[in-house]
Amino acid sequence: MSEQKRKVVVVTGASSGFGKATAIKFAQQGWYVIALARREERLQELLQTIGEEQCEIMVFDVCCQTHIDSLVKRLKEKALHVNLLVNNAGLALGLESADKASYDDWETMVDTNIKGLIYMTRAILPSMVEAKNGHIINLGSIAGTYAYPGGNAYGGTKAFVSQFSLNLRADLAGTGVRVTNIEPGLAETEFSLVRFHGNKEKADKVYENVQALTAEDIAESIFWSANQPPHVNVNRIELMPTCQAFSPLSITQ
Repeated sequence: MSEQKRKVVVVTGASSGFGKATAIKFAQQGWYVIALARREERLQELLQTIGEEQCEIMVFDVCCQTHIDSLVKRLKEKALHVNLLVNNAGLALGLESADKASYDDWETMVDTNIKGLIYMTRAILPSMVEAKNGHIINLGSIAGTYAYPGGNAYGGTKAFVSQFSLNLRADLAGTGVRVTNIEPGLAETEFSLVRFHGNKEKADKVYENVQALTAEDIAESIFWSANQPPHVNVNRIELMPTCQAFSPLSITQ
């Protein structure tokens, strides 16, 4: 079956974690996957795992307009309609309090988690509206709802993703295009390794003696949301591992 006759999913940040697991899950279920990420070597490994008949890859920065324009051009040339956009690319950097946080870390999180997500959405959305068919699934976080020390800018970017997703729903009413925000809690991926700038010892401690969510758990929730009947829109899914819950409010004296 050619990719034009299959459902097409575009996954950003597909070289690891949620994005990689999502790409594999959808490919296993017969979707044609367009996997986007910055790390070419990881993308090549993903392509070998899935197979060229089921997947194509692009070395891609969601903040780069040239890359986005190239993707849109490629889709038009191949006459591919994107049934699903998974805005997964994102990251947390640092866990310092706001008075000690790095400006560079903050700017990188805003650029990737907010700007990259809205750039990708704006690029793909018109064709979905025109076709009256499509689904945008954004990867938010419980950090967008529940504050924690050191979550400052990261939590702020994920709160944006949450509200942007709701506003997209308002804009797209009557178009047939669906929007979902997936909001995971503690999940064991490269997330903490990136947050702590490659400090593996520090990252590993986050997951010591706990059973965190896995990338595959999140991919399952994405796949389930995307495969509801067309008249069903899953607005948001918040999920945590059983070991994680809500903390008492902080009171200082």
